[in-house]
Amino acid sequence: MPLANGTFDSADLRRLATVSHVTSARKLTFSRFLVWLACLAGTVHAGFSLYWALGGQGLLATVGQWAVQLSADAPLEAGLVLGVVAAGKLLAAAIPVVVAYERTPRQRFWRAVSWAGGLLLVTYGGVNTIVSGAVLGGVIRPEGGYDLNAMIGHAWLWDPLFFLWGSALVLSLWYSRKSSTAVT
Repeated sequence: MPLANGTFDSADLRRLATVSHVTSARKLTFSRFLVWLACLAGTVHAGFSLYWALGGQGLLATVGQWAVQLSADAPLEAGLVLGVVAAGKLLAAAIPVVVAYERTPRQRFWRAVSWAGGLLLVTYGGVNTIVSGAVLGGVIRPEGGYDLNAMIGHAWLWDPLFFLWGSALVLSLWYSRKSSTAVT
C-alpha cells in the first residue's frame, strides 16, 4: 500500500518486485512455450515441402493439382523450388526460437522481422482458411469450379497450420516484450 505521500515503503517495494518477477517469469515461460509451438508448426510445413522436394507425393494434391502436375512435368525444377521453400520455412520457424533465448545479435531487428512474419502468417492463414471454408460450404461459388482436394487441404490443414504458426509467434512476441513501466 502506498504511504500517505504516495510513495511505497521498502517492504512494499520488495513485495512488488517479487510479484513483478514472478509475473515476468511466467510470461517468459509462456512466451517460450508459444515460440516452440510456432516452431513446431513451421517445421511441419517445412518438412512437407522438403518431402515433396525429394519426390514424395503424399498430400501433394491437397496443395493443388498444379503442384501434382508440376512435380510430374518438371520434377527437378519442382524439387529445387520446393527445397528452397523448405529451407525458408525452416529458417522462419527457427529464427524466433533463437531470438527468444537471446542468442542472436541485433535482437530488435530479428524481433521486428518475426513480428512482420507472424502477422503475415496470421493474415494469410486466417483469410485463406475462411475463404476456402466458405467455398467448401457453398457460400462462395468460384466460376469454373474448384479443386476439391486442394480446397480441403487449404481449409483444414495448410492454412490453419499457417494461422497457428503465426498466432503462436505473435503471442510469443507479445508476452516477451519488454515492459516500459517501472516501479519508482
